[in-house]
Amino acid sequence: MQNFLSVKDCSKEELMDIIKLAVDFKANPKKYSQALAGKSVATIYEKPSLRTRVSFDVGIAKLGGHAVYLDQQNGALGKRESVKDFALNLSCWVDAIVARVFDHQTLEELVEFGSVPVVNSLCDLYHPCQAMADYQTLYEVRGNSLEGASIAYIGDGNNVTHSLMLAGAILGIDVRVITPVGYSPDAQIYEQAKKLAADNGGSITLSNDVKDAKGVDAIYNDTWVSMGDTKSLEDIQKIFNPYQTNAALMASTGAKYFMHCQPVYRGIEATDDVVDGECSVLMQQAENRMHAQNAVLMTLLGK
Repeated sequence: MQNFLSVKDCSKEELMDIIKLAVDFKANPKKYSQALAGKSVATIYEKPSLRTRVSFDVGIAKLGGHAVYLDQQNGALGKRESVKDFALNLSCWVDAIVARVFDHQTLEELVEFGSVPVVNSLCDLYHPCQAMADYQTLYEVRGNSLEGASIAYIGDGNNVTHSLMLAGAILGIDVRVITPVGYSPDAQIYEQAKKLAADNGGSITLSNDVKDAKGVDAIYNDTWVSMGDTKSLEDIQKIFNPYQTNAALMASTGAKYFMHCQPVYRGIEATDDVVDGECSVLMQQAENRMHAQNAVLMTLLGK
């Protein structure tokens, strides 16, 4: 791995190595306390963030490195100064770039013109760090195994969905994506995931019926109103209410775990009794963001 823009170019072995390294770092943080000693990482944010910013800042510090926070008060990257010049300049000083951006093309330009590894901490197409934290969580709750694992994503087909499909396909997982009609994930990414699943013993299923989540290990939600969405919540709810995760859905599917990348809008995409219930692993996912991201950085920069 030279960069981490998406999981689609990674092998099953590479993804499992990241998960296992994340688990080991979580259990033995002192062992890795100097893994990034002397290293500086620029963290760029075009979008607001809680989990991404704090997990990267704290995680890099726990590895003995230094995070340099760069917000975009003057608008998207490339407006005040070209992405090319941004990448060239940062490469003079830092050892890696972590970027949370609006457009995947921005990440590709950072890679093209920069000379240090680039990590995608979120873009319009993918959220690979979130997916790695999610599958680390599923690995842990299933007794450190993903053999025979299954997950149903229920909601809007978006960047989180794409990364869950691609990573799940490579890891050999049964991934079911259930959305309202007209809210399916990107067709090209779906086809890529199907091919990867066929090559790695997984499966990718698209559906509009929540009954197709029956028998999965975990049900996964994301917000119905993505950042920058212009639709009103009232209009969204009319379409998505049948896809809410509640106690009845958890019982009818037999799912043992409830997952959500947060922020979670309680009482909308999921009810409080599920979010706060024994089945919920939301905080484990949130904690694992730091561990999975640290594993990615150590893989790119040397353990």
